[in-house]
Amino acid sequence: MKRVLGVTALVMMSVTFGACGAKEDTQPTPPEVEAQIAERITPPGEVVAQGATAQASSGGARSAEEIYQAKCSTCHASGVAGAPKLGDVEAWKPRIDKGMDTLYASAINGFLGMPPKGLCMDCSDAELKDTVDYMVENSR
Repeated sequence: MKRVLGVTALVMMSVTFGACGAKEDTQPTPPEVEAQIAERITPPGEVVAQGATAQASSGGARSAEEIYQAKCSTCHASGVAGAPKLGDVEAWKPRIDKGMDTLYASAINGFLGMPPKGLCMDCSDAELKDTVDYMVENSR
């Protein structure tokens, strides 16, 4: 009886494992899928996040106003999620009173509803500080 069960188990395992590897995919991968796979396995730092804008090809630094318009205005022009609007002196005063270092830290690390770097992942800390300065100067 043990032999019958053992042989039956072996037969079942060969059928099961044989069936798993027996089917071969004969259809070629579509080019758009190949491109998506290539993009997903590209090393970090070589792909700009979807929706982000790459730095100008001239290699020059972006101005604070350019960064504000491209990134920050999404929330700070309309007050999304409690973001103080550019030019709203009352909304900015208590934040400015905390000091510039606190504002810089909030911009870089995120604060409450604001994500780190305001989702400007291609912005340097220096660019973010300049952009905070721009926003503060236009909100006094």
